Parts: sequence; C-alpha cells; structure tokens
Amino acid sequence: MKTTIANKEIEQAALDVLVVGLPEHPENLERWDSLNDLFGGRLLDWVKEGDVSTDLKAVTKLPAASGTAVKRVLFIGLGPAKKLTDQILLEVFAKAGKELKGRKAENVSIWADSFTTDTLEADDTAFAAIQGMLLGSYQFDDYKTTSNEKDFCFAEIELISTADEDELKAAAEVGRVHAEAVNSARTLVNTPPNILTAVKMAEHAEQLAERYDFELEVLGKEEMEELGMGAILAVNKGSVEEPRLIVLKYAGGNEDWTDVVGLVGKGITYDTGGYSLKPKDGMVGMKGDMGGAAAVFGAMQIIGELRPKKNVIAVIASTDNMVSGDAFKPDDVITSLSGKTIEVLNTDAEGRLVLADAVTYAKQSGADCLIDVATLTGGVIVALGKDKTGALTNDEAFFESFMEASLETGEFVWRLPLTENDKKRLRTSDVADLNNSPGRDGHMIFGGGFVGEFAGDTPWIHLDIAGTSEAGAPHNLGPKGATGVMSRTLATFIERLAEEEPDAE
Repeated sequence: MKTTIANKEIEQAALDVLVVGLPEHPENLERWDSLNDLFGGRLLDWVKEGDVSTDLKAVTKLPAASGTAVKRVLFIGLGPAKKLTDQILLEVFAKAGKELKGRKAENVSIWADSFTTDTLEADDTAFAAIQGMLLGSYQFDDYKTTSNEKDFCFAEIELISTADEDELKAAAEVGRVHAEAVNSARTLVNTPPNILTAVKMAEHAEQLAERYDFELEVLGKEEMEELGMGAILAVNKGSVEEPRLIVLKYAGGNEDWTDVVGLVGKGITYDTGGYSLKPKDGMVGMKGDMGGAAAVFGAMQIIGELRPKKNVIAVIASTDNMVSGDAFKPDDVITSLSGKTIEVLNTDAEGRLVLADAVTYAKQSGADCLIDVATLTGGVIVALGKDKTGALTNDEAFFESFMEASLETGEFVWRLPLTENDKKRLRTSDVADLNNSPGRDGHMIFGGGFVGEFAGDTPWIHLDIAGTSEAGAPHNLGPKGATGVMSRTLATFIERLAEEEPDAE
C-alpha cells in the first residue's frame, strides 16, 4: 500500500473517494467554504436538515459536483469535537475502512485536517487513519471454491493536510505497522488447525526471523526430551503432530543481553480437552487456542519493524491437545523443566502446563521480566465478559507500567487478585509439588496463578485473553473472528520501555 501526504486544495483530491470528518459544527472547519463549494454551497443546509449526519460514526456518501477532480465524498460523523478521543478516532477510521471495502474503493484521499481538534493533532489523525482503515477492512482469505470476489486491499491512501509532512509520514507508517501486525495475528488465529500445526507455526517464526534479523531457536520433541520439558511433552503425548518450542530473540538494547523482556505465548493449535474431553459445542472454535502465540508474534512483527532499543525474547510453546492411547490423563504426575512436579487433575487445563515450561525456558534464556499471554480459561469470561482481558501480577510497578501501554492502545485490561491462599491451593497435592486444577471457583486466578509458580520472583504479568481474542460478531475495529488483541499493547509497552532507557534519544 502506498501512503502519500499532500498539501493541496480539497477540490484537487483525484482518487476514488474523498473521506471527510464532520464534527457537530462543520462550518467551523478551516476550509469549509472549499468543501461546501463541492456541493454548490448546499452542504450546510443538508447537515441542518439531517440529510448529511454529524452523529458519531454516521456515514453519508455523496457524489461531488462536476467540474472538480473529486469523484465522490464519504462523510463520517464525529459528533462533538471536544469528546473526540484517539481511541474513538481509531474506531471512526475503522468504520470508514469497512465502508470503503464495501465500495471496493482502493484509492482514497482523506482530508486529515477535518479530523483534528484542540486535543487531537494531525499526526494523531495520520496514525489513526492508516491503522483504522487497515483494521476495519481486514478479511480472512477463506477456503471457499465458489467465491469470485478478489481480495480487497488499499492501493493508495492520500492524507491531505497542511501539517508537517515528515511528522505525518512517520505517524502513518507506525499506524500501518501496527495494523498489519494485528491483521497477521488475526490470520494465524483464523487458520484451521489441520493447516496451522506447531510445525507450521515454527515456519511462521522462521519467516519473521529472516525478515527482521531475529535470532531463532526451534526445539523439537527430541530436544525437549533431552532438556526435560515434561509439561509440554505430556500435553503432546496424544498427538501425531510434533510439538515445537519456538524462541525469537531481538537484540535491540545493550550488547551484553541484559535487561531482557520475555514475551511468552500459549500456542495450542487445537484443544480437545484430552481425556477431560470438552463437549462437542465447546470444542468448536478451539483452533483459536493459540491466540496468545499469535499476539506475541504480532508484537514481534511490530518490534521488528520499528526497532525499539530494548532486548526482547519471545517464547512460544506449541502443540495440540488430543486423545489417544498414549495421551496423558488425570492422576498422572509429570516433571516440568523447572524440576517441579505436577499432579494432573484436568487434562483440559493444558495451557498452563505448556506455559510452565515456556516461562522456565524464557528465564533460563535471560528474561529479567515476563509477560505471558494465553487463551487460558473460560473463567475470565465469566468474571469479566468478552471485552476485557484479565490480568495477574507479582509486581505492582511492572504492572502499572504495562497498564499505561494498555490505556494508550485502548485494549482494556483488568487485574484480578492472586492471594497466598490461592497459591496454597495450587500447592495442595498428596503426590506432587503442584496440582494443575484446584477447582472451578476462581478459575482464571488458579490458571494464571499456576503459571506464576514458575515465574517465581521474576517480575511477571499474566494476560488471559480467552474472552478478547475472538469476536462473535463484527465489532468497532474489525469483522467477526480473531481480533489480534494484545499485539499492539505488548509492542507499545516495549516501545515505552525503550524510550525510558537513559541513552534513548
């Protein structure tokens, strides 16, 4: 996609569609007269009569007057300008992206200055415009043989503004990077499990490593057995597919590989529940049980593009959880990479097992702080609904810093408590150090708290995205299906940490 910045008159916009933001009082826009002239001076009357709406996200499509380069105009309402935030602006442009995709408008001009306010500047608009349009127009390439529709993508987006061209270009580029990474994560989650196996997930990591010069390490079953990764190997026992532990290292900070942030993702490519078998309706959609891995891959794509000055290691534990004569079962006792033993009470609590070994490996590889991301429990949906990511932590300052990134991206995160009594229940077993399922009460807390047992004293945040990883219907930033949640927040957090470094420019 080509992005251009142009300081020119509105009537010179010559691409397929001109996108204009209409606040509650559009006559106060700086170049209102030029816009009004495109419609023979009648636009304000149409606004007053309700034919063109300024209500938030309301869309009106009109052909422009003859004699100008403008072919047609898509107005999108902004409501009261003083209430417009950067998150709302992102949703506005996502709505525009959906509309333009429906019209197959691949070449678009945006009058960027019509979206600016006293608190939102032109670079905010550029960032939101490119990111929102790409998120809103996302589609998954399905496997239907009867469709004749070609895949949609924007060929050119032109931003018309009087603001500094270099600043707008930089902001638009960051918006593009964020959106493309989220869409890549979405595609991973949407891919069927017979196609996206652990081996294929490792191949995706290889592509990222080659593109961004990451250091790559991929451990197969034999290497895991040599190291003693009994937790992930137990989950894999029932499968005919090889497991993979995927490690990507980005050396953007100091050269001695210290002060390293570890990002750990659950990569269960399909989850039957094992011998603690899910009901048939509960099994549908379990191709998305690798949403945590997708989020980490998305974050690493952003990091690879923007090159923040921070050392980052990403660890993905990937396998499916199947049923066979060899599958692990309730009452088994397994030994994790850390040496801790685990009594298996529920084979459907497998995500925390693979994360246990992945977190341990991240620590052994130099991670000084950890964030794990997983579609871990149905309990988080019961507690918080489907629009909030649940969190646990063992470090207040670390979590508060992360929350600033969450607020910046608008990806809602809510912390739940993890008490000593919760930890005591996780450590209750007659035969092992830990049990993997103390009960249904406090389900999300016990799931994440189990992972915390392997983080130990290392500053750690657990993110349960079981509710937010997929949307059951079209939403503000995209279509039904995978959302790519947490890719932007994880990367933004790394960028913020890099900016805080003493030698950061």
